[in-house]
Amino acid sequence: MNPFDDPDGTFLVVVNDQNQHALWPTFAPVPAGWHEAHPAAPRDVCLDHIERTWTDLAPGGTARHADPATG
Repeated sequence: MNPFDDPDGTFLVVVNDQNQHALWPTFAPVPAGWHEAHPAAPRDVCLDHIERTWTDLAPGGTARHADPATG
């Protein structure tokens, strides 16, 4: 089983400098360029946190800064 799909696993939510969020298993070191944004919790809790907080999926939140005239 892929450790990212383990329903019984414990995970972190990590975020990079482009404000992209990821589910990360606690047994693996957080990769360079990412930092912990939610403490260790069950998978469904972390996925809920990502769904509630990562609302702009464009890297760096560029969608909210785009010029409406140019897209």
